[in-house]
Amino acid sequence: MTTTGASEGVAARGAPVSGPWWWARRRSAVLDVLLAVASALECMAEGVRFAQEARLPELLGVLLGLLVGSVLLVRRRWPVVVVLVSIAVMPAEMGGLLSVVGLYTLAASEVPRRITTLLAGMTVVGTLVTTFLTLRQDVATQEDFNPPTWVVPVMSLAVGLVLTAPPVLWGLYIGARRRLVESLRERADGLERELSLLADRAEERAEWARNEERTRIAREMHDVVAHRVSLMVVHAAALQAVALKDPEKASKNAGLVGDMGRQALTELREMLGVLRTAEGTAARGVPASDAPERLAAVASRARVPAEAPAGARSSVPVAAGGVSEGDGAVPGAGAPVEGQAEGPSLADLGDLVGQSRAAGMVVELSVDDPAEEPVGAGLRYAARVEQTVYRVVQEALTNVHKHAPGARARVRLAHREGELAVQVENGPCEGDAANAGLPSGGNGLVGMRERVTALGGVFVSGPTDAGGFRVSAVVPASLPAA
Repeated sequence: MTTTGASEGVAARGAPVSGPWWWARRRSAVLDVLLAVASALECMAEGVRFAQEARLPELLGVLLGLLVGSVLLVRRRWPVVVVLVSIAVMPAEMGGLLSVVGLYTLAASEVPRRITTLLAGMTVVGTLVTTFLTLRQDVATQEDFNPPTWVVPVMSLAVGLVLTAPPVLWGLYIGARRRLVESLRERADGLERELSLLADRAEERAEWARNEERTRIAREMHDVVAHRVSLMVVHAAALQAVALKDPEKASKNAGLVGDMGRQALTELREMLGVLRTAEGTAARGVPASDAPERLAAVASRARVPAEAPAGARSSVPVAAGGVSEGDGAVPGAGAPVEGQAEGPSLADLGDLVGQSRAAGMVVELSVDDPAEEPVGAGLRYAARVEQTVYRVVQEALTNVHKHAPGARARVRLAHREGELAVQVENGPCEGDAANAGLPSGGNGLVGMRERVTALGGVFVSGPTDAGGFRVSAVVPASLPAA
Protein backbone atom coordinates (compact mmCIF):
# COMPACT_ATOMS: atom_id res chain seq x y z
CA MET A 1 0.00 0.00 0.00
CA THR A 2 1.35 3.40 -0.98
CA THR A 3 1.23 6.61 1.00
CA THR A 4 -2.07 7.55 -0.63
CA GLY A 5 -3.79 4.43 0.69
CA ALA A 6 -3.58 2.21 -2.38
CA SER A 7 -4.51 -1.45 -2.02
CA GLU A 8 -3.84 -2.79 -5.47
CA GLY A 9 -2.58 -6.16 -4.19
CA VAL A 10 -5.13 -6.68 -1.47
CA ALA A 11 -7.82 -8.27 -3.58
CA ALA A 12 -5.54 -11.04 -4.67
CA ARG A 13 -3.22 -11.38 -1.70
CA GLY A 14 -1.82 -14.82 -1.52
CA ALA A 15 -2.49 -15.36 -5.25
CA PRO A 16 0.06 -14.93 -8.06
CA VAL A 17 0.07 -11.45 -9.61
CA SER A 18 -0.69 -11.78 -13.33
CA GLY A 19 -2.00 -8.34 -14.27
CA PRO A 20 -0.14 -5.31 -15.67
CA TRP A 21 1.12 -2.38 -13.59
CA TRP A 22 -0.81 -2.06 -10.32
CA TRP A 23 -3.56 -4.55 -11.21
CA ALA A 24 -3.32 -7.91 -9.54
CA ARG A 25 -5.33 -9.64 -12.26
CA ARG A 26 -6.09 -8.93 -15.87
CA ARG A 27 -9.84 -8.96 -15.37
CA SER A 28 -9.42 -6.18 -12.78
CA ALA A 29 -7.63 -4.10 -15.40
CA VAL A 30 -10.37 -4.75 -17.94
CA LEU A 31 -13.07 -3.74 -15.44
CA ASP A 32 -11.31 -0.48 -14.57
CA VAL A 33 -10.85 0.39 -18.25
CA LEU A 34 -14.55 -0.15 -18.92
CA LEU A 35 -15.52 1.97 -15.90
CA ALA A 36 -13.11 4.70 -16.99
CA VAL A 37 -14.59 4.74 -20.51
CA ALA A 38 -18.16 4.97 -19.16
CA SER A 39 -17.15 7.70 -16.70
CA ALA A 40 -15.31 9.62 -19.44
CA LEU A 41 -18.34 9.54 -21.74
CA GLU A 42 -20.58 10.75 -18.90
CA CYS A 43 -18.19 13.53 -17.91
CA MET A 44 -17.72 14.60 -21.56
CA ALA A 45 -21.49 15.01 -21.98
CA GLU A 46 -21.73 16.89 -18.69
CA GLY A 47 -18.66 18.94 -19.64
CA VAL A 48 -20.34 20.12 -22.86
CA ARG A 49 -23.38 21.24 -20.88
CA PHE A 50 -21.20 23.00 -18.31
CA ALA A 51 -19.24 24.77 -21.08
CA GLN A 52 -22.48 25.97 -22.65
CA GLU A 53 -23.78 27.30 -19.33
CA ALA A 54 -20.44 28.98 -18.56
CA ARG A 55 -20.15 30.28 -22.13
CA LEU A 56 -16.87 28.38 -22.67
CA PRO A 57 -15.75 26.50 -25.78
CA GLU A 58 -17.37 23.07 -25.95
CA LEU A 59 -14.03 21.50 -26.80
CA LEU A 60 -12.74 22.61 -23.41
CA GLY A 61 -15.69 20.91 -21.72
CA VAL A 62 -15.03 17.73 -23.71
CA LEU A 63 -11.35 17.69 -22.77
CA LEU A 64 -12.21 18.38 -19.11
CA GLY A 65 -14.75 15.55 -19.06
CA LEU A 66 -12.27 13.16 -20.73
CA LEU A 67 -9.59 14.00 -18.21
CA VAL A 68 -11.90 13.74 -15.18
CA GLY A 69 -13.56 10.48 -16.26
CA SER A 70 -10.21 8.77 -17.00
CA VAL A 71 -9.17 9.15 -13.35
CA LEU A 72 -11.00 5.88 -12.60
CA LEU A 73 -8.05 4.05 -14.19
CA VAL A 74 -6.04 4.70 -11.02
CA ARG A 75 -8.80 4.00 -8.50
CA ARG A 76 -7.09 0.87 -7.10
CA ARG A 77 -3.74 2.58 -6.67
CA TRP A 78 -4.82 6.05 -5.56
CA PRO A 79 -8.45 5.91 -4.32
CA VAL A 80 -8.03 9.14 -2.36
CA VAL A 81 -7.14 11.01 -5.56
CA VAL A 82 -10.27 9.74 -7.32
CA VAL A 83 -12.54 10.94 -4.47
CA LEU A 84 -10.83 14.33 -4.33
CA VAL A 85 -11.27 14.82 -8.10
CA SER A 86 -14.97 13.87 -7.82
CA ILE A 87 -15.42 16.45 -5.03
CA ALA A 88 -13.59 19.08 -7.06
CA VAL A 89 -15.90 18.74 -10.12
CA MET A 90 -19.16 18.65 -8.13
CA PRO A 91 -19.86 22.39 -8.70
CA ALA A 92 -19.85 21.65 -12.44
CA GLU A 93 -22.37 18.82 -11.84
CA MET A 94 -19.96 16.27 -13.29
CA GLY A 95 -18.69 12.81 -12.24
CA GLY A 96 -21.68 11.00 -10.78
CA LEU A 97 -20.24 7.55 -11.66
CA LEU A 98 -16.78 8.77 -10.69
CA SER A 99 -18.01 9.73 -7.21
CA VAL A 100 -19.91 6.48 -6.58
CA VAL A 101 -17.09 4.16 -7.74
CA GLY A 102 -14.45 6.28 -5.99
CA LEU A 103 -16.27 6.14 -2.64
CA TYR A 104 -16.74 2.37 -2.93
CA THR A 105 -13.07 1.82 -3.74
CA LEU A 106 -11.98 4.10 -0.91
CA ALA A 107 -14.15 2.31 1.67
CA ALA A 108 -13.00 -1.13 0.50
CA SER A 109 -9.29 -0.22 0.52
CA GLU A 110 -6.79 -0.22 3.38
CA VAL A 111 -7.07 3.54 3.85
CA PRO A 112 -7.51 4.50 7.54
CA ARG A 113 -11.15 4.83 8.54
CA ARG A 114 -10.78 8.43 9.66
CA ILE A 115 -9.69 9.46 6.15
CA THR A 116 -12.58 7.54 4.61
CA THR A 117 -15.04 9.21 6.99
CA LEU A 118 -13.64 12.66 6.25
CA LEU A 119 -13.81 12.28 2.47
CA ALA A 120 -17.28 10.71 2.63
CA GLY A 121 -18.46 13.67 4.73
CA MET A 122 -16.96 16.12 2.25
CA THR A 123 -18.77 14.30 -0.57
CA VAL A 124 -22.09 14.50 1.30
CA VAL A 125 -21.62 18.20 1.93
CA GLY A 126 -20.61 18.88 -1.66
CA THR A 127 -23.55 16.92 -3.05
CA LEU A 128 -25.93 18.62 -0.62
CA VAL A 129 -24.76 22.13 -1.52
CA THR A 130 -24.78 21.45 -5.24
CA THR A 131 -28.23 19.86 -5.12
CA PHE A 132 -29.60 22.61 -2.89
CA LEU A 133 -28.44 25.35 -5.26
CA THR A 134 -29.73 23.54 -8.31
CA LEU A 135 -33.16 22.84 -6.79
CA ARG A 136 -33.55 26.37 -5.50
CA GLN A 137 -32.72 27.75 -8.93
CA ASP A 138 -35.23 25.43 -10.57
CA VAL A 139 -37.94 26.40 -8.07
CA ALA A 140 -37.24 30.10 -8.66
CA THR A 141 -37.61 29.76 -12.42
CA GLN A 142 -41.05 28.14 -12.10
CA GLU A 143 -43.71 30.70 -11.12
CA ASP A 144 -46.58 28.25 -10.67
CA PHE A 145 -44.61 25.94 -8.25
CA ASN A 146 -44.24 27.17 -4.65
CA PRO A 147 -43.22 24.26 -2.37
CA PRO A 148 -42.73 24.70 1.40
CA THR A 149 -39.37 26.03 2.57
CA TRP A 150 -38.20 22.71 4.08
CA VAL A 151 -38.67 20.72 0.85
CA VAL A 152 -35.49 21.88 -0.86
CA PRO A 153 -33.11 21.23 2.13
CA VAL A 154 -34.67 17.83 2.83
CA MET A 155 -34.46 16.74 -0.79
CA SER A 156 -30.87 17.98 -1.01
CA LEU A 157 -29.92 16.00 2.10
CA ALA A 158 -31.68 12.89 0.78
CA VAL A 159 -29.90 13.11 -2.56
CA GLY A 160 -26.56 13.56 -0.81
CA LEU A 161 -27.13 10.54 1.43
CA VAL A 162 -28.47 8.35 -1.39
CA LEU A 163 -25.43 9.08 -3.59
CA THR A 164 -22.92 8.65 -0.76
CA ALA A 165 -24.11 6.13 1.87
CA PRO A 166 -24.73 3.01 -0.30
CA PRO A 167 -21.29 2.91 -1.99
CA VAL A 168 -19.52 3.64 1.31
CA LEU A 169 -21.43 0.95 3.21
CA TRP A 170 -20.99 -1.59 0.43
CA GLY A 171 -17.29 -0.81 0.24
CA LEU A 172 -16.90 -1.26 4.00
CA TYR A 173 -18.65 -4.63 3.80
CA ILE A 174 -16.50 -5.84 0.90
CA GLY A 175 -13.33 -4.64 2.62
CA ALA A 176 -14.21 -6.42 5.87
CA ARG A 177 -15.13 -9.59 3.99
CA ARG A 178 -11.89 -9.43 2.03
CA ARG A 179 -9.83 -9.01 5.18
CA LEU A 180 -11.69 -11.90 6.80
CA VAL A 181 -10.96 -14.16 3.84
CA GLU A 182 -7.31 -13.15 3.89
CA SER A 183 -7.12 -13.84 7.61
CA LEU A 184 -8.71 -17.26 7.15
CA ARG A 185 -6.38 -18.02 4.26
CA GLU A 186 -3.33 -17.03 6.28
CA ARG A 187 -4.59 -19.07 9.21
CA ALA A 188 -5.16 -22.07 6.95
CA ASP A 189 -1.65 -21.69 5.53
CA GLY A 190 -0.27 -21.47 9.06
CA LEU A 191 -2.19 -24.57 10.11
CA GLU A 192 -0.99 -26.41 7.03
CA ARG A 193 2.61 -25.53 7.82
CA GLU A 194 2.09 -26.53 11.45
CA LEU A 195 0.54 -29.84 10.43
CA SER A 196 3.44 -30.46 8.08
CA LEU A 197 5.89 -29.81 10.91
CA LEU A 198 3.89 -32.05 13.25
CA ALA A 199 3.87 -34.80 10.61
CA ASP A 200 7.63 -34.50 10.20
CA ARG A 201 8.14 -34.60 13.96
CA ALA A 202 5.78 -37.56 14.29
CA GLU A 203 7.73 -39.39 11.61
CA GLU A 204 10.99 -38.60 13.40
CA ARG A 205 9.53 -39.79 16.70
CA ALA A 206 8.25 -42.97 15.05
CA GLU A 207 11.68 -43.64 13.55
CA TRP A 208 13.30 -42.97 16.92
CA ALA A 209 10.83 -45.31 18.60
CA ARG A 210 11.53 -48.04 16.05
CA ASN A 211 15.27 -47.70 16.58
CA GLU A 212 14.76 -47.73 20.35
CA GLU A 213 12.65 -50.87 20.13
CA ARG A 214 15.24 -52.58 17.95
CA THR A 215 17.94 -51.65 20.45
CA ARG A 216 15.92 -52.92 23.41
CA ILE A 217 15.06 -56.19 21.66
CA ALA A 218 18.68 -56.72 20.64
CA ARG A 219 19.75 -56.06 24.23
CA GLU A 220 17.25 -58.59 25.58
CA MET A 221 18.36 -61.24 23.10
CA HIS A 222 21.99 -60.55 23.94
CA ASP A 223 21.34 -60.87 27.69
CA VAL A 224 19.28 -64.04 27.40
CA VAL A 225 21.28 -66.01 24.85
CA ALA A 226 24.86 -64.75 25.15
CA HIS A 227 25.27 -65.70 28.81
CA ARG A 228 24.04 -69.24 28.38
CA VAL A 229 26.00 -69.83 25.18
CA SER A 230 29.13 -68.51 26.91
CA LEU A 231 28.68 -71.04 29.69
CA MET A 232 28.20 -73.76 27.09
CA VAL A 233 31.54 -72.88 25.52
CA VAL A 234 33.24 -72.90 28.91
CA HIS A 235 31.77 -76.30 29.79
CA ALA A 236 32.74 -77.62 26.36
CA ALA A 237 36.32 -76.52 26.94
CA ALA A 238 36.33 -78.18 30.36
CA LEU A 239 34.82 -81.31 28.81
CA GLN A 240 37.59 -81.44 26.25
CA ALA A 241 40.21 -81.05 28.98
CA VAL A 242 38.94 -83.85 31.26
CA ALA A 243 37.38 -86.20 28.71
CA LEU A 244 40.19 -88.78 29.01
CA LYS A 245 41.26 -88.13 32.62
CA ASP A 246 37.90 -88.07 34.39
CA PRO A 247 35.10 -89.70 32.35
CA GLU A 248 32.56 -89.17 35.14
CA LYS A 249 33.18 -85.42 35.28
CA ALA A 250 33.23 -85.28 31.50
CA SER A 251 29.84 -86.97 31.40
CA LYS A 252 28.49 -84.48 33.90
CA ASN A 253 29.84 -81.54 31.88
CA ALA A 254 28.37 -83.00 28.72
CA GLY A 255 24.98 -83.18 30.40
CA LEU A 256 25.26 -79.57 31.49
CA VAL A 257 26.19 -78.48 27.96
CA GLY A 258 23.24 -80.36 26.53
CA ASP A 259 20.80 -78.89 29.03
CA MET A 260 22.10 -75.37 28.47
CA GLY A 261 21.94 -75.79 24.71
CA ARG A 262 18.36 -77.02 24.83
CA GLN A 263 17.36 -74.17 27.12
CA ALA A 264 19.13 -71.62 24.94
CA LEU A 265 17.41 -73.00 21.84
CA THR A 266 14.02 -72.94 23.59
CA GLU A 267 14.51 -69.34 24.72
CA LEU A 268 15.64 -68.28 21.26
CA ARG A 269 12.57 -69.85 19.66
CA GLU A 270 10.29 -68.18 22.18
CA MET A 271 11.92 -64.79 21.58
CA LEU A 272 11.62 -65.18 17.82
CA GLY A 273 7.98 -66.11 18.32
CA VAL A 274 7.46 -62.94 20.33
CA LEU A 275 9.08 -60.89 17.57
CA ARG A 276 6.91 -62.49 14.92
CA THR A 277 3.80 -61.86 16.99
CA ALA A 278 4.84 -58.25 17.57
CA GLU A 279 5.51 -57.80 13.88
CA GLY A 280 2.12 -59.23 12.99
CA THR A 281 0.28 -57.00 15.45
CA ALA A 282 2.17 -53.97 14.17
CA ALA A 283 1.16 -54.86 10.61
CA ARG A 284 -2.46 -54.89 11.76
CA GLY A 285 -2.06 -51.47 13.37
CA VAL A 286 -1.66 -52.77 16.95
CA PRO A 287 1.30 -51.34 18.91
CA ALA A 288 4.05 -53.82 19.69
CA SER A 289 5.76 -51.80 22.38
CA ASP A 290 5.39 -54.63 24.90
CA ALA A 291 7.79 -56.89 22.98
CA PRO A 292 10.79 -56.16 25.26
CA GLU A 293 8.71 -56.92 28.35
CA ARG A 294 7.58 -60.19 26.80
CA LEU A 295 11.20 -60.98 25.98
CA ALA A 296 12.06 -60.27 29.60
CA ALA A 297 9.37 -62.73 30.66
CA VAL A 298 10.92 -65.33 28.35
CA ALA A 299 14.33 -64.63 29.85
CA SER A 300 13.03 -65.14 33.37
CA ARG A 301 12.27 -68.79 32.69
CA ALA A 302 15.98 -69.64 32.47
CA ARG A 303 17.14 -71.41 35.63
CA VAL A 304 20.12 -73.52 36.70
CA PRO A 305 20.02 -77.02 35.17
CA ALA A 306 18.94 -79.81 37.43
CA GLU A 307 22.31 -81.56 37.00
CA ALA A 308 24.19 -78.60 38.56
CA PRO A 309 25.84 -79.45 41.88
CA ALA A 310 24.12 -78.38 45.02
CA GLY A 311 26.97 -76.06 45.91
CA ALA A 312 26.26 -74.01 42.81
CA ARG A 313 23.40 -72.26 44.56
CA SER A 314 24.19 -69.41 46.91
CA SER A 315 22.84 -69.51 50.40
CA VAL A 316 23.36 -65.78 50.94
CA PRO A 317 20.10 -63.82 51.38
CA VAL A 318 19.97 -61.62 48.31
CA ALA A 319 16.65 -59.82 48.27
CA ALA A 320 16.40 -58.79 51.87
CA GLY A 321 15.04 -55.41 52.87
CA GLY A 322 15.26 -52.73 50.24
CA VAL A 323 12.15 -50.59 50.62
CA SER A 324 11.12 -49.19 47.24
CA GLU A 325 8.91 -46.21 46.61
CA GLY A 326 8.88 -46.79 42.86
CA ASP A 327 6.33 -48.41 40.65
CA GLY A 328 5.22 -51.87 41.61
CA ALA A 329 6.68 -52.05 45.15
CA VAL A 330 4.35 -54.25 47.16
CA PRO A 331 4.81 -56.33 50.27
CA GLY A 332 6.14 -59.81 49.94
CA ALA A 333 9.54 -60.68 48.50
CA GLY A 334 9.40 -63.17 45.69
CA ALA A 335 5.76 -62.42 44.86
CA PRO A 336 5.33 -60.86 41.41
CA VAL A 337 4.08 -57.33 41.37
CA GLU A 338 0.63 -56.97 39.85
CA GLY A 339 0.65 -55.41 36.42
CA GLN A 340 4.37 -55.98 35.81
CA ALA A 341 5.96 -58.38 33.40
CA GLU A 342 7.49 -61.54 34.85
CA GLY A 343 11.28 -61.34 34.82
CA PRO A 344 14.46 -62.09 36.74
CA SER A 345 14.73 -60.60 40.18
CA LEU A 346 17.26 -60.22 42.97
CA ALA A 347 16.17 -63.59 44.32
CA ASP A 348 17.60 -65.20 41.17
CA LEU A 349 21.12 -63.87 41.70
CA GLY A 350 22.04 -66.97 43.70
CA ASP A 351 21.10 -69.20 40.76
CA LEU A 352 23.02 -66.95 38.38
CA VAL A 353 26.16 -67.15 40.52
CA GLY A 354 25.65 -70.90 40.83
CA GLN A 355 25.77 -71.28 37.05
CA SER A 356 29.16 -69.58 36.93
CA ARG A 357 30.41 -71.73 39.81
CA ALA A 358 29.26 -74.82 37.97
CA ALA A 359 31.36 -73.67 35.02
CA GLY A 360 34.45 -73.61 37.24
CA MET A 361 34.59 -69.95 38.20
CA VAL A 362 35.28 -68.99 41.79
CA VAL A 363 32.57 -66.44 42.58
CA GLU A 364 31.89 -64.78 45.92
CA LEU A 365 28.47 -63.22 46.52
CA SER A 366 27.98 -60.78 49.40
CA VAL A 367 25.03 -58.59 50.36
CA ASP A 368 25.25 -55.41 52.43
CA ASP A 369 21.84 -55.02 54.06
CA PRO A 370 21.61 -52.65 57.06
CA ALA A 371 18.16 -54.01 57.90
CA GLU A 372 19.49 -57.56 58.24
CA GLU A 373 16.09 -58.99 57.48
CA PRO A 374 15.65 -62.56 56.31
CA VAL A 375 14.57 -63.33 52.78
CA GLY A 376 10.90 -62.54 52.24
CA ALA A 377 10.54 -60.21 55.21
CA GLY A 378 11.02 -56.91 53.40
CA LEU A 379 9.52 -55.07 50.50
CA ARG A 380 10.49 -55.88 46.96
CA TYR A 381 11.93 -53.32 44.56
CA ALA A 382 10.19 -52.41 41.32
CA ALA A 383 10.53 -55.17 38.74
CA ARG A 384 12.56 -53.02 36.32
CA VAL A 385 15.04 -52.15 39.06
CA GLU A 386 15.62 -55.78 40.00
CA GLN A 387 15.82 -56.86 36.35
CA THR A 388 18.41 -54.18 35.62
CA VAL A 389 20.62 -55.23 38.53
CA TYR A 390 20.25 -58.87 37.51
CA ARG A 391 21.27 -58.09 33.90
CA VAL A 392 24.30 -56.10 35.05
CA VAL A 393 25.56 -59.03 37.13
CA GLN A 394 24.77 -61.49 34.35
CA GLU A 395 26.65 -59.56 31.68
CA ALA A 396 29.59 -58.87 34.01
CA LEU A 397 29.99 -62.58 34.79
CA THR A 398 29.71 -63.39 31.08
CA ASN A 399 32.53 -60.98 30.36
CA VAL A 400 34.66 -62.68 33.03
CA HIS A 401 34.08 -66.02 31.28
CA LYS A 402 35.03 -64.46 27.95
CA HIS A 403 38.01 -62.31 28.79
CA ALA A 404 39.38 -63.60 32.12
CA PRO A 405 38.86 -67.37 32.36
CA GLY A 406 40.10 -68.74 35.64
CA ALA A 407 39.94 -65.39 37.42
CA ARG A 408 38.23 -65.01 40.77
CA ALA A 409 35.11 -62.81 40.79
CA ARG A 410 33.25 -61.01 43.54
CA VAL A 411 29.65 -59.81 43.37
CA ARG A 412 28.60 -57.23 45.96
CA LEU A 413 25.04 -56.05 46.44
CA ALA A 414 24.25 -53.11 48.74
CA HIS A 415 20.79 -52.03 49.88
CA ARG A 416 20.96 -48.32 50.62
CA GLU A 417 18.38 -45.70 51.47
CA GLY A 418 16.58 -44.86 48.23
CA GLU A 419 18.96 -46.78 45.95
CA LEU A 420 20.39 -50.17 45.14
CA ALA A 421 24.12 -50.60 44.38
CA VAL A 422 25.86 -53.53 42.72
CA GLN A 423 29.52 -54.16 41.94
CA VAL A 424 31.16 -57.03 40.06
CA GLU A 425 34.94 -57.21 40.22
CA ASN A 426 37.31 -59.85 38.93
CA GLY A 427 41.00 -60.33 39.39
CA PRO A 428 43.60 -61.12 36.73
CA CYS A 429 43.75 -64.46 34.99
CA GLU A 430 45.41 -67.04 37.22
CA GLY A 431 48.24 -69.14 35.94
CA ASP A 432 48.37 -69.87 32.23
CA ALA A 433 44.62 -69.56 31.70
CA ALA A 434 44.01 -68.50 28.14
CA ASN A 435 41.14 -66.62 26.66
CA ALA A 436 38.08 -68.80 26.21
CA GLY A 437 37.89 -67.87 22.54
CA LEU A 438 34.39 -66.49 22.83
CA PRO A 439 33.45 -63.82 20.28
CA SER A 440 32.71 -60.37 21.60
CA GLY A 441 30.51 -57.82 19.85
CA GLY A 442 31.53 -54.99 22.13
CA ASN A 443 27.93 -54.32 23.15
CA GLY A 444 27.95 -55.73 26.67
CA LEU A 445 29.13 -52.63 28.51
CA VAL A 446 27.03 -50.42 26.25
CA GLY A 447 23.90 -52.42 27.04
CA MET A 448 24.58 -52.29 30.79
CA ARG A 449 25.08 -48.54 30.67
CA GLU A 450 21.86 -48.04 28.68
CA ARG A 451 19.86 -50.10 31.15
CA VAL A 452 21.16 -48.27 34.20
CA THR A 453 20.93 -44.75 32.78
CA ALA A 454 17.39 -45.43 31.53
CA LEU A 455 16.35 -45.72 35.19
CA GLY A 456 18.23 -42.59 36.19
CA GLY A 457 21.15 -44.50 37.68
CA VAL A 458 24.94 -44.24 37.42
CA PHE A 459 27.17 -46.80 35.68
CA VAL A 460 30.98 -46.97 35.91
CA SER A 461 33.34 -49.57 34.49
CA GLY A 462 37.09 -49.89 34.06
CA PRO A 463 40.24 -51.83 34.92
CA THR A 464 41.49 -52.14 38.48
CA ASP A 465 45.00 -51.53 39.80
CA ALA A 466 45.43 -55.26 40.38
CA GLY A 467 44.99 -56.01 36.68
CA GLY A 468 41.36 -57.05 36.83
CA PHE A 469 38.15 -55.29 35.83
CA ARG A 470 35.35 -53.68 37.82
CA VAL A 471 31.74 -52.90 36.93
CA SER A 472 29.68 -50.72 39.29
CA ALA A 473 26.08 -49.51 39.06
CA VAL A 474 23.81 -47.53 41.35
CA VAL A 475 20.10 -47.66 40.56
CA PRO A 476 17.50 -45.48 42.34
CA ALA A 477 14.80 -47.40 44.15
CA SER A 478 12.10 -45.10 42.73
CA LEU A 479 11.63 -45.28 38.99
CA PRO A 480 11.75 -41.97 37.09
CA ALA A 481 8.55 -40.64 35.57
CA ALA A 482 7.90 -41.77 32.01
